[in-house]
Amino acid sequence: MMWEKLPFSNDIERYWQLLSVLVPQNLNTRYRGSFLGVYWSLLNPIIMTTLYTVIFGTTFASYFGDSIINYMFAAFTGLLVINFYNSATTQALSSIVINGDLLNKIKLPLPVFPLSMIAANIFQFIVGSLPLLIIVTLIKTHNILFVFSLLLPFSALVLVCTGIGLFLSALFVFFRDLGYFYEIATFIVWITSPVFYPSEIVPARVQPFLYLNPLVPIIESLRQISLDGTFPEFSHLMKGFLSGIVILTLGCLFFRKVQSSFMDLL
Repeated sequence: MMWEKLPFSNDIERYWQLLSVLVPQNLNTRYRGSFLGVYWSLLNPIIMTTLYTVIFGTTFASYFGDSIINYMFAAFTGLLVINFYNSATTQALSSIVINGDLLNKIKLPLPVFPLSMIAANIFQFIVGSLPLLIIVTLIKTHNILFVFSLLLPFSALVLVCTGIGLFLSALFVFFRDLGYFYEIATFIVWITSPVFYPSEIVPARVQPFLYLNPLVPIIESLRQISLDGTFPEFSHLMKGFLSGIVILTLGCLFFRKVQSSFMDLL
């Protein structure tokens, strides 16, 4: 077969085999003895959505068609994005260091560890959060085509998280205090993302800086699909994918540049 002649096919197969082992292992370790398993990831956005709706629903409902229900769905959508980002990148950050003993015994491709964390969160999202997001989309749009459109901004989100995950996991090998600084960084990302507030309330002079956050166009695109029943603005999709491609490229280049020094520090 033509595929078997491709020089990189063996590498892809090896990565796939390793991911098929590491991803279930990550999920089993994370939720061992848990009653709800991966569905715990859905509990946080549901609780936070309820709190945001109670506190801010009346204030911001006018920006969502004068509907508290619309505000609730908007907050839920934003929370899914920010929670996926925080969980995937934070877990990727320490993925190489916590597997240092294994890497000292067996030669394995180093990127597979942060990638396995990203993949585990993708699986968790598909099984736990995505079905509810699909239900919300169908309730608001009554059109299954918009369900498939959700894959576009989610793909951009995966690109962003993968690039940042590779960068953080490499940097953490050298700077073990990075985890504390990243807690502050994730808070900044959360507060500058229109999760519980509409982006329209941000002053016009600050709006350009708001869109430096790669999650903003992704959240806006998901809301346009799931709440408005419209295809997301081309500018939002382009910003989301462009940010994802740039961040992924920089993350890969940095990881590749410094990975030769990892084993001396693990």
